[in-house]
Amino acid sequence: MIEFGHLTHVGLRREHNEDTYYGDAQLGLWLVADGMGGHEFGEVASALARDTIVGEVRAGHSLADAIRAADQEIIRQSRRRSETLPMGTTVVAAQLRGARFEIAWVGDSRIYLWDDTLHQLSQDHSYVQELIDQGAITPEQARSHPHRNVITQALGVTDPQALKVEILQGELRPGMQLLLCSDGLTEEVDDAQIARILAKTDISAQECVDQLVLAALDGGGSDNITAILLRNDALA
Repeated sequence: MIEFGHLTHVGLRREHNEDTYYGDAQLGLWLVADGMGGHEFGEVASALARDTIVGEVRAGHSLADAIRAADQEIIRQSRRRSETLPMGTTVVAAQLRGARFEIAWVGDSRIYLWDDTLHQLSQDHSYVQELIDQGAITPEQARSHPHRNVITQALGVTDPQALKVEILQGELRPGMQLLLCSDGLTEEVDDAQIARILAKTDISAQECVDQLVLAALDGGGSDNITAILLRNDALA
């Protein structure tokens, strides 16, 4: 039995919420998209990603193909505008078939696995992650790096030939949880605090999500905040 909680919040410093999300237990699909672009076009890009991915998965296409189709649709819509800057979005998605899951991502929205400890399954497509991989900075230094919000991959922005749709598969066994979130959460709430909240198995998945978003607001709420938590409540 999959229980899930979900919430999005504009944050404390933004006028518009450019995040969007989707959750459908019957389809077995959940996603978070964090849009970017001037004049509210980030909202358009994230919504296009959501709608295209949902439609493609419903039509039987793979998660990776659905994300690439969303990229093409955002590019098509972007070319119709006269803006000089393209609109784009990150995306992280999870598809469940029974206890098996497949996740896919582009950008710096994240997915974590909780199995009594917290594991970041996705790897940020970001400038600071590249510095971490090179050994130039530590993950702790990355949290305060002046260029920590520079992403290196995004739907609608990256050349389609260079777009990296990362894929990972696994099993969501009883008691395990998957957290999908935009960087508005992880910018304000570190992994240790996320772990403390996910460890509260005496509260519902929705209450966990509510507490995560509240923690991000308490931390400053500098960006839009979106989180989805999937929990396998089946008895072991």
